[in-house]
Amino acid sequence: MEKLNLDDFTKYKFLSSLKYSPDGNKLGFLLHEMDVEDNKYLSNIHIYDFEKDTTTKITSSNSVNSFLFKDQDTLIFSDLREEKDKKRKEKGEDFTLFYKISLKGGEAQKYFEIPLNVTNIEMIDENTFILTGLFDNSKPDISNLSDEDKEKALKEWQEEKDYQVLDEIPFWSNGKGFTNKIRNRLYIYNKEENNLTPVTDVFTHVYSFKLNKNKTKAVLITNSFTDKMHIRDDLYTYHINENHLEKITHRDVFSYGFAEFTEDDEIIFTGTDMTHYGVNENEKVYMMNKDKKVKEISKEDFDYGLGSSVGSDCRYGSSTSIKVDGNYLYFITTEYGNAYLNRMDFEGNMEKLTTEKGSVDGFDVKDGRIAFVGLRGLKLQELYKLEEGKETQITDFNGWVNREKKLSSPERITFQNKEGIIIEGWVMKPVDYEEGKKYPAILDIHGGPKTVYGEIFFHEMQYWANEGYAVFFCNPRGSDGRGNDFADIRGKYGTIDYEDIMKFTDVVLEKYPFIDEERIGVTGGSYGGFMTNWIIGHTNRFKAAASQRSISNWISKFGTTDIGYFFVDDQHTATPWSNVEKLWFHSPLKYASKVQTPTLFIHSEEDYRCWTAEGFQMFTALKYHGVESRLCLFKGENHELSRSGKPKHRIRRLKEITNWFNRYLK
Repeated sequence: MEKLNLDDFTKYKFLSSLKYSPDGNKLGFLLHEMDVEDNKYLSNIHIYDFEKDTTTKITSSNSVNSFLFKDQDTLIFSDLREEKDKKRKEKGEDFTLFYKISLKGGEAQKYFEIPLNVTNIEMIDENTFILTGLFDNSKPDISNLSDEDKEKALKEWQEEKDYQVLDEIPFWSNGKGFTNKIRNRLYIYNKEENNLTPVTDVFTHVYSFKLNKNKTKAVLITNSFTDKMHIRDDLYTYHINENHLEKITHRDVFSYGFAEFTEDDEIIFTGTDMTHYGVNENEKVYMMNKDKKVKEISKEDFDYGLGSSVGSDCRYGSSTSIKVDGNYLYFITTEYGNAYLNRMDFEGNMEKLTTEKGSVDGFDVKDGRIAFVGLRGLKLQELYKLEEGKETQITDFNGWVNREKKLSSPERITFQNKEGIIIEGWVMKPVDYEEGKKYPAILDIHGGPKTVYGEIFFHEMQYWANEGYAVFFCNPRGSDGRGNDFADIRGKYGTIDYEDIMKFTDVVLEKYPFIDEERIGVTGGSYGGFMTNWIIGHTNRFKAAASQRSISNWISKFGTTDIGYFFVDDQHTATPWSNVEKLWFHSPLKYASKVQTPTLFIHSEEDYRCWTAEGFQMFTALKYHGVESRLCLFKGENHELSRSGKPKHRIRRLKEITNWFNRYLK
């Protein structure tokens, strides 16, 4: 077998967007792969046929964004296929092209065009669609203009783009850029008349919508605001035939995560009032009957993070993580270092459907038949079907990695911290480990903080193990998967979490004496970047550090990032005016004068979650105090660089980190 190479991740395949056909005999999904030469991702629709046990590639344009089944033999999908259409986009014209293609063969045909950047679409009938699309209040309405007037209006608007006017918060969003006065609106589109009718107003942002069974109503989760977005949502039903919006919000301050109709037109939803644990509080499950009366149906001990927060750098695209089918709510939960698929009846009785370790990354269910994308053991993403509790793998896009490459299996270890709480972690031995030999090691810290590490495939860790490093990682207090109390570190950043990580390091060195304690590095991104910055200001035990998309100053983060103004207040119970000393106490920048560890900073120019100012401040402080440091700034990238950044940029990022550790640890 061969060693895993740094750029092998560019050959991996990623699966997302699972959808059953109306008859349940086929399953559509998007397959994503990388084109390193053109520095982009290629996305096409594939169909798995359950009766034939075959997988077929349906499109070849490499630029499919989303799709839906028109009927059991026809797909509708959005795509930007032609060069002339790309040039229209470059000029600032908003539109989404939809095509249809027969599963029985033939070429895709243009079906219709909507003058919006469509974010989600569902079919009501042959000619009527309900959709959400981005509406920019600053942009001229060109839908009814002639081509000549369109070009003139767009040119004038483009000239205005030299000036960015802000009059609300948040004013930008990671991965989306400036969002001032931009809302995701709900529309009805009539294909026959080529007519687009807005449903929600220009200040209401629609997070999601779901149709009822007979497609006469939709339930919406929205947030309407001017000046400042508050962390509270509204629930609406839209009566399609009457063109009537009805507000059904059940509580003044509530964050809705999901809402969908049951077959009896009641509404099942998840959410939290954030009373006890703030914005990261785990959601509960509720039912609203036809009289708008609400009851909580989840049991008192229901205390799970919904969805998979198990970390990996081997995913692309998104998939369903919660859905109603028949008399059940199906959903993914994160528990310790794993993500499982479950279902709950409408009385709150819960049943775990998958039991294997790993992560269920997304699923679809049709009349009780389940298919999901899974990360199992050291396998990369594949498609599985679940029948009577038995998982069956039905694709083999990435099996070559396990057959051809040397991999290191994480070894689970636990310890009890001083409060008597069990902390879970793992150690990966170097590939080709030799007894009696000393090895360097890398401590990797996850983001969040409310996420987890587990035993699934993580390319950068596997690569470092192939390069002769031991890699170790854990889930300290603040992590997901163990309920609200364990995840709650509000007002405690850098204290109890730091204690857990340092104790874990002590335990690893004791149990794995082959690790050379004089050659240990530390790295992490986002919250892990914060913790890396914190660690180097509080201990000199690490000989090198790589701080990625980090936080260094909670005072500056409050006013600069897309979530700063509410997240900082929530997580530290302080603002720059109510308790600036507390924010400064928890800021790694305060302790920068104590740093002696050579540190690499990785940041992205368009990271609006942990803005560049955070990396610049810490880098400048270390340089000022004479500490060896380097900052690599990636243009055109955002907070997701390590997970969905351009292929060449992801290669360069991993090279930068590995070369830095090689310089100081080998």
